[in-house]
Amino acid sequence: MSPTATRRDRPVVRRTRVSTSKRLQAIRLVLALALGLLALRLAQIQVLEHQRYAALSVSQVRQTIVTPALRGGIYDRYGQTLAVSRPTSVVIADDFQISHPQAESQALSPLVHVRVATLDRLLSRHSGYVVVTRTLDVLTGRRITAMNFPGIVVQRSSVRSYPNGTLATSLLGGINAAGQGSAGLEYQYQRLLAGQDGLSRAYVAASGVNLPSTYTRVLKRAVAGTGLELTIDSALQFVSERALADALHNTDAIAGTAIVMDVKTGQILANASLVNTKSRPGILGPVPSWGANVGVPGIDQSVNDLAFSFAYEPGSVFKAVTFSAALQAGIITPSTHFTIPNTIVVGGRVFHDAETHPTERLSATQILAYSSNIGTYEITNRLGESGLLAQVERLGFGQMTDLKFPGETPGLLVNASTWYPSDMAAMPIGQVDAVPPIEVLDAYNAIANGGLFVQPQLVRGYVGANGDVTAAPRSTGRQVMTPTTAHTLTHMLQQVVLAGTGTNAIIPGYSVAGKTGTATIPYPGRAALLNADFNATFVGFAPATHPVLSMIVVLERPVTTVYGGTAAAPVFKQVMSYALHHYGVPADGVVVKPLTGKVAISSDVT
Repeated sequence: MSPTATRRDRPVVRRTRVSTSKRLQAIRLVLALALGLLALRLAQIQVLEHQRYAALSVSQVRQTIVTPALRGGIYDRYGQTLAVSRPTSVVIADDFQISHPQAESQALSPLVHVRVATLDRLLSRHSGYVVVTRTLDVLTGRRITAMNFPGIVVQRSSVRSYPNGTLATSLLGGINAAGQGSAGLEYQYQRLLAGQDGLSRAYVAASGVNLPSTYTRVLKRAVAGTGLELTIDSALQFVSERALADALHNTDAIAGTAIVMDVKTGQILANASLVNTKSRPGILGPVPSWGANVGVPGIDQSVNDLAFSFAYEPGSVFKAVTFSAALQAGIITPSTHFTIPNTIVVGGRVFHDAETHPTERLSATQILAYSSNIGTYEITNRLGESGLLAQVERLGFGQMTDLKFPGETPGLLVNASTWYPSDMAAMPIGQVDAVPPIEVLDAYNAIANGGLFVQPQLVRGYVGANGDVTAAPRSTGRQVMTPTTAHTLTHMLQQVVLAGTGTNAIIPGYSVAGKTGTATIPYPGRAALLNADFNATFVGFAPATHPVLSMIVVLERPVTTVYGGTAAAPVFKQVMSYALHHYGVPADGVVVKPLTGKVAISSDVT
């Protein structure tokens, strides 16, 4: 290589070094800018936005926890507990925080009543959330909290129980897994019974267990629910359920209901609603049950309270509507006589009495006592359509009670716009209208109460957390017939029991007024009747001379005996006999001369 060539190459090396130096300076500048931007961002986060990110950080572990209030209890009229919530402690373990599960299990076992071996397996599971027990008593729960077991958290809870077992389940209802009322009174009074939940703040890991060395702060204390004091008498409820259960078992009926009421106040003293799970429900289908047996084989509590939800054609017990209206209007007296053929044709339909007979002369009292369908029509024919419909409304049929019980039905009634000519004979004998048993009892209770209709009542008072009871408002009432009319009709209803279709309701020492009903059942979707299926009813009150208690018994589709006088009346007799003695009601000792003649117990079939 020549000296000239060497000198020519040297400037090239200097230019490369200058170019590299510039690139390094550019990189340093970019890095300086990046570091500056990063420092600026860090300053923004740590200084300007510190509170925001701190709050976000805390919110990941800080939770607001709802503290459930203790649910109010339900009691009978004498303070006996029907439903109660017991406060409990739930013990939860975060086994990731437990370093020595065996040692902790040995210390914790006697407190939580779980075997050491079982507890050791739970605390060694490494799932982050293990429920050790849900039903620990509150005092022991507090003791465990104070002992600061690693990874163990104690939370408040409660357990709902019904000390009397299945008693009145259809009325009380129940609660769901969330602790909310799902049926019956538990559902209807959910807001009152539930109280107001409290709020607490805790620092919780992702597993759901409190972080170590943290505490729970109470933000709002829970307010216990308000309890209910019912009008129900537990002793009478038990007797009613057992008598009704025996009747369902003996007659093979599908279901049944029995209600006992205080005549003057409208307070419901017993309300039994049962299902026979051994019977064949047929085309109408089964009646839902709680699966809670009442002590008689196959007899369970019904899910729906049939006293309010079961709409049925009541049959001959509905005849009191016609008789009360006719007496009130002065159209008849107890001794007014009518000529009664065996059959008549009204609106193209043939109507007949249950028992075949020649044309005969019967008084109004005999027509009621013998439950003559044709005789009842003859009285209605004098009364007229408007007079009949007005009395149906006046006695509360087709109207919701003030109770507004869950599942309650007002019934299905014919009115002036849906009237057929044949209804003049069908409605007075308890056909074409479907009503719940409570409406039938309310009407007869008005007769017993001197013509004063009182709304039924189930809640007698409200029980505060401190045990103080605030009385519920008294039932409202209205006069639906004069006392004279009610008194006259009571005497006529006594003859039903003394010499008519209701002789199985006679109670020695007490006068009884009442009415039987054996009602045919419409075939669903057809203009026909179910073959050999009936609903049997007896409704009445005692003592007839100074009524204290009223009662209705309804058996749905009994088999071995189908009549109101043989299936339902004996239940009335058994329960009413107990109730009269239970409340110390004196025997009236009044002898009423019964009607002469004979009548078949089946004469009330409609």
